Amino acid sequence: MNTFEDIKNRRSVRTFDGEPLADGMAESILACARAAENPYALPIEWCLLSAKRDGLSVPVIVGADTYLAGKMKAEPHAEEAFGYSFEHVVLTAQSLGIGTTIIAGTMDRAGFERAVGLAEGEVMPCVSPLGCPAKKLSVREAMMRKGVKADSRLPFEELFFDGSFDKPLTPEGAGVLRQPLEAVRLAPSAVNKQPWRVVLCGDYAHFYEQPSKERTGWDIQKVDIGIAMCHFVTALHELGGTATFALDDPGLNAPQGAVYIASYRVQ
Repeated sequence: MNTFEDIKNRRSVRTFDGEPLADGMAESILACARAAENPYALPIEWCLLSAKRDGLSVPVIVGADTYLAGKMKAEPHAEEAFGYSFEHVVLTAQSLGIGTTIIAGTMDRAGFERAVGLAEGEVMPCVSPLGCPAKKLSVREAMMRKGVKADSRLPFEELFFDGSFDKPLTPEGAGVLRQPLEAVRLAPSAVNKQPWRVVLCGDYAHFYEQPSKERTGWDIQKVDIGIAMCHFVTALHELGGTATFALDDPGLNAPQGAVYIASYRVQ
């Protein structure tokens, strides 16, 4: 499994070929999800759902019946933990040729929450269809991708910084972390808002959220940060590096609205 290549090549898939997955494939993805860890060590309960069997509706998805869903307790860092674990599964699916897209809003949420047996105090952050991508995008998907500029990303220097937020980091200046940070840059996010910012300070990489708007309560963009953190760690591990997780706000002078999330000490 070449994780960085999977990160570069993956796209969100909303148009599938309508064929069922090969025998045992969905169960293998479910097993992967149940084995996936996250840096917060928060448990997630995963299950497979069928749109036909469970009476589910996702208007933006064409040609897929199987969905992977997860639920967990609503507690601090649940969003980041979920995003981290789910992206590990998404990258595994990509390596197997299975299409996915993380869906949080454009679905019959009430129906999905009933299907997973959501209890009081629990959240179901996102779901994803599982299937073989169609050879041609639906008109709706093509329009959606164009609307959010799905194939574009912010420049390296707008996302990553050297020591402080007033010193942009160039790809050349990132040294051995160039590829892990590029993996972060390529991460998917809700409506392609790319809310992650990373400041390198010595051997630490400090992750921040730059939200697109003021939020209270549940924050889908923290799920995006969890996805970005997963990309950073897996790409680093692929290069033979290690990263030690920490929740230790360095107290940097951050831009207005930016929120400290977590840090990694790189070795």
